[in-house]
Amino acid sequence: MASLLSYVPIVNRFIGSGGSVQSIDLPPVKVHELESSPEKRTRTLKHLLKANHVNHSVIYGPNNFHNHTPHILGSAYILGANENQQHAIYEEEIKELDPWKPSPAEVTEGDWRDFLGDKKYQRAYLDFYEDNLANKDGYEWKKVVQRFMFEGEEPLVNCLISGLGHPLIHLGYAFELDSRQIGMEALVMTSVSYDFLHKYLDDPSYTKPSASGSSTSPRELLDKMRNDKRLDGLFKTPGEHNFDAVFEKHEGLLLEYWNAWTFEDPLKQFQDSQEAAVAFLVGSVPPGAHSYNFFICHILTTSHAVRILLPVIPKKFHINVVRQWWLLTVALYMALNRPKIDFDDYVQPGDLKGKQWNYVVDKALNGPYCTDAHLVKDIAAAVRAMKEAAETWGDVHERYLAAAVRFVDDFRGWQFE
Repeated sequence: MASLLSYVPIVNRFIGSGGSVQSIDLPPVKVHELESSPEKRTRTLKHLLKANHVNHSVIYGPNNFHNHTPHILGSAYILGANENQQHAIYEEEIKELDPWKPSPAEVTEGDWRDFLGDKKYQRAYLDFYEDNLANKDGYEWKKVVQRFMFEGEEPLVNCLISGLGHPLIHLGYAFELDSRQIGMEALVMTSVSYDFLHKYLDDPSYTKPSASGSSTSPRELLDKMRNDKRLDGLFKTPGEHNFDAVFEKHEGLLLEYWNAWTFEDPLKQFQDSQEAAVAFLVGSVPPGAHSYNFFICHILTTSHAVRILLPVIPKKFHINVVRQWWLLTVALYMALNRPKIDFDDYVQPGDLKGKQWNYVVDKALNGPYCTDAHLVKDIAAAVRAMKEAAETWGDVHERYLAAAVRFVDDFRGWQFE
């Protein structure tokens, strides 16, 4: 298997000065150390996360949905949710979850890769990773993650966007909350969601100069896609259900735009990607429509997960993880039939009228949808992603704040297509 270094010279894009692999140097986000805090609000989160881990599988239902409970509770907690709000979210969320079910067989050190992608083995993977945690790594969960996520010829990290990015989001919460339980779940979720997407990062032949030219700006490339007549009429109806068909039927066009994004200044390019994620969610909803796309929200929350992970994962995977995010973004944009993104017209900092982040957070947790845990969870996650981006890059012109205010004021529900 070729390494990253073996194909970098082909495109001359992922090498820094002196021949080093490009990386993105960011300070770590605040880590919320749940185990050591005496605060009741924090203890509540710790207990609920453990209860979810013990009782509920990471994949559930006939449609193989992902257990979002740590994402919901984590976002709500970080935004300031009290004990009662956390319990309300948890009780609502677990109504649809499944208990753990026995797997057909155990997973062992010798065959653990043989069952990747098989959701029937989720319990076996949990037992396998937790056995490693106890017997080999002294209950240091990050060592288990390091070995299975980042080592080997085809490391699991190169398929974090499987399952619409849920494994990526889960891993981000594991590090942000310093949670052993979420860390083990992230490994399980990545293992049983593992699919064909890994090949685009593992196989160097997919990385090559783009026939569509190149750009350092994701926003510019999304606009170019919007106006590309070759992409007209790909699907009769837009929706996430077209996602696999993008790869099966239109891989050439997809790869053109995936390879078109270049990294001259990786830190700046990552900043641009976070701005693009906010623009995609908020700028794709015209005034008066009030209906935000649930799957576009994943573009924002996966971008936030990347931001959490970059300071704590091996540097040689930085560009790969960001390019995974871009692959997910391009594929989903095609699957949704390239909605217009008009961020500059829809979001005006001059309309803030004194509203600040405390207003946004209060609206997310205590607004008209506070009694609906399903709505609160993703509202809170989106708001937190925008708030963290503002803190990471600065928000002198209050563009992130204006986007968040428009989102919480305008939101009337999710669109699932």
